[in-house]
Amino acid sequence: MMLPKPAAFLSALLLAAAGADAQSQGKLQVNLDSPGSIKAAAKVVAANLMSYYHGDEPGATPGILPGPPPAGPYYWWQAGAMWGTLVDYWHYTRDDTYNAEALRAMVFQAEPPSNSYQPRNWTASLGNDDQGFWGMSAMLAAETNFPNPPEDQPQWLALAQAVFNTQAPRFGREHCNGGLRWQVPNLNNGYNYKNTIANGVFMNIAARLARYTNNKTYGEWAEATWDWLEGVGYITKDFDVFDGAHVESNCTDINPVQFSANAAILIHAAAVMYNYTEGPVREKWRFRVAGLLNRTIEHFFPEGIMIERPCELPDRMQCNTDQHSFKGYMHRALATAAVVAPFTRDDVLRVLRSSTEGCVSSCLPDGTCGFRWNTGQYDGDVANGPAGQQMSALAALSTLLIDQEQVLRGPLTNQTGGTSRGDPSAGHTSMTVEPLSDITGKDRAGAGIVTAAVASSFLGCILWMGMGWNEGL
Repeated sequence: MMLPKPAAFLSALLLAAAGADAQSQGKLQVNLDSPGSIKAAAKVVAANLMSYYHGDEPGATPGILPGPPPAGPYYWWQAGAMWGTLVDYWHYTRDDTYNAEALRAMVFQAEPPSNSYQPRNWTASLGNDDQGFWGMSAMLAAETNFPNPPEDQPQWLALAQAVFNTQAPRFGREHCNGGLRWQVPNLNNGYNYKNTIANGVFMNIAARLARYTNNKTYGEWAEATWDWLEGVGYITKDFDVFDGAHVESNCTDINPVQFSANAAILIHAAAVMYNYTEGPVREKWRFRVAGLLNRTIEHFFPEGIMIERPCELPDRMQCNTDQHSFKGYMHRALATAAVVAPFTRDDVLRVLRSSTEGCVSSCLPDGTCGFRWNTGQYDGDVANGPAGQQMSALAALSTLLIDQEQVLRGPLTNQTGGTSRGDPSAGHTSMTVEPLSDITGKDRAGAGIVTAAVASSFLGCILWMGMGWNEGL
């Protein structure tokens, strides 16, 4: 036989050595330039993620991950985020392996009669953010034409509307001139805290409902929530996103910690509002999206690889179970922003690619992925439960498929092919979406303008159940 030319022979040796080296280090094999290779790797990671879920087993509760502590490491909300991650996984890859269980889980946990993600099992410890994460997953199902539930079950759009309708009356002005509290039950630790994540998920759902239904009232609520967050100083002029403050100080004792989940939820919401609005209003949202994006990349993606800055420290790891999933929310939010706000596309794709490269370097061949993505190897970090790491890795891989046809057309609306059926009074039979009243004054603590007067028809018309848990952000 013919011997290879020296250059070709050397090249072959180098390739073989590289492959052997990767195998000896136990790395997940994926070519990030190949959609087929990405899909194959994502499938492995998805299977690993689902190995931690037991809600499909006889006698188990559908929809939840093992927990809460001490029964298991996961709180109720994180399962809601997991199903959203898997809906996105299907949207990007078209692998429907987990669709049936995702549908069953999201419908089961909504729980009748209100179907607003306030199940009795979690009544005692609900956070507005907990409920909101399930609502965002339902909204995503509507936007992607995820298979609809049977006609006799609640529909995706109606589920998101139910969450909005139960949360809007909680935007009370008694303290801090507005804003949702972190917790719903008044005996919960954190009830006196008004934070960005609770208000961010509410704004996120409102913005997406506005775009999907073309109902301007939802858009007014999204705008008002942003204005409130900016007015009290949780979003700064430099687009730092701080965590929250207490009602006893009229929201002036701001905790300046910056979690990526807060920035991610707001980038997503602001990009949707940019897409939904027109003219000078759109330019205002463009400025906000650009500011948030630039600051987020600067703060959370040093050297192009994402780190969770408050707790992922060079010399130690102090991230809790929740925070181990935050990187996935950021990757998913940025990918959606790149689609609905195309002016962000180049910057987003560059950072998604480099960050995913770091992520893949942390994964073992069986799809077990680490939390630290900037070390070039698996970190063995399982102390806080590995599902969050798997969610983040799955999101990172999936969102690199942004050029798939079904993704490029953008989140659907009821005018562009969305098939999910809504119910404006969902969550309570007597509730309807009413217009907001006009902005009327200034925050008595000097925090900023009064950004939202709660519609009078919302007040007093609903009894809501509290549930959830203290998230530990």
